[in-house]
Amino acid sequence: MDTDRPANVTFFDFVGGVQLLQGEDTRTAMPVILIGICVSGAVGNLLVLLIFIRDFRNGKGSEVKALLASLASTDLVLLVLCAPVRAVTYYKQTWTLGRIVCSTTDWFQHSCVVAKTLILAVTTRARHTLVPSAAAGPLYSATWIHGALAFIWIVSMMFPIPQMLFASLLPHGRNSICVSEMPVCASDFMSLFYKIYPTATFVVPVIFTLAYYTKALHTAVNHAPNPQHQSKVTLVLLCLSGTLGLMLLPEWGTFTWIRLGYSRPPVGLIIFGQVLLYACSSLSPVILMTMYDDVRQGLIAIWFVATCRGSKRARGNKCPKTEGNGAEVGANAVANAVCGEREKTFPDVEHFWTGRRNTHVEEEQDPIPWEREEKML
Repeated sequence: MDTDRPANVTFFDFVGGVQLLQGEDTRTAMPVILIGICVSGAVGNLLVLLIFIRDFRNGKGSEVKALLASLASTDLVLLVLCAPVRAVTYYKQTWTLGRIVCSTTDWFQHSCVVAKTLILAVTTRARHTLVPSAAAGPLYSATWIHGALAFIWIVSMMFPIPQMLFASLLPHGRNSICVSEMPVCASDFMSLFYKIYPTATFVVPVIFTLAYYTKALHTAVNHAPNPQHQSKVTLVLLCLSGTLGLMLLPEWGTFTWIRLGYSRPPVGLIIFGQVLLYACSSLSPVILMTMYDDVRQGLIAIWFVATCRGSKRARGNKCPKTEGNGAEVGANAVANAVCGEREKTFPDVEHFWTGRRNTHVEEEQDPIPWEREEKML
């Protein structure tokens, strides 16, 4: 990477991914890594969204689920719209996506990252319990959820505005590069801003969220009336907050490092921070699917529905059946319940009881003769 900072700017940084990299290995490996993270994370977040939508339709929604659905939507948008831009940039090694994308790509990505942090902070005020069937609507009060999300996105879009104002295209030989340049006249104000911005949108919300859920987990385990369910949900949110704080720390660190005018960080650290940013969005649905009981059960239900639909195409509106012991009969019960079959009893069980219905056992044909012997004694 060969760049020189112009004399009339206080910092000079690439926008939309590091450009002018030397070496074919980086040009090939980085797009493959980013595309792999993008595809796997998009599938995971889409499944989480489908599970939450299913829960709300079945009357099993909660305020935490509404906020986690918003978090999954933000991760999905981040992976689908932002990661491919970086993959193209690393492959081309220059900027080929035009002036509008150059001006908005970092602004939009920072808006999503800030929104993720603030959404997790707002979950500290949400109820973890399910909504009773008598309640009106899917939430106790949907108004504050909508208001909180609207406020979060307004703040998230306003804070990164300098990322859009200072982005510009510069010619580099026959190609162009997308960079962010801050003029000297704005250096004093922006130096203060770049100290407040990461602190207000990353450091303070993450520390507050981790401290709150650590205390809440201790309280749930020792003093809550229903510690098992509440402690599990709190542990999931604590893991999400800790994962987000650790995996976004390199990205925020290099971002602040450059903007405060210090010596340029290593290129490897910058690339590593960008990869972790997208990996964080791919890891969040994995945490939910493995640790959150409602999400895991919803994933199993979706799997049964998909299996039954496939078997209907093959066998004609019948789910696959297994014959054998009681465990297999129980598995059939779950599969048939998901498929929505109208039969209330299974053929094997019905045959078992039909053969023994209205059966009269004579006294001399007592199947348990030792009881008679005890009576005789």
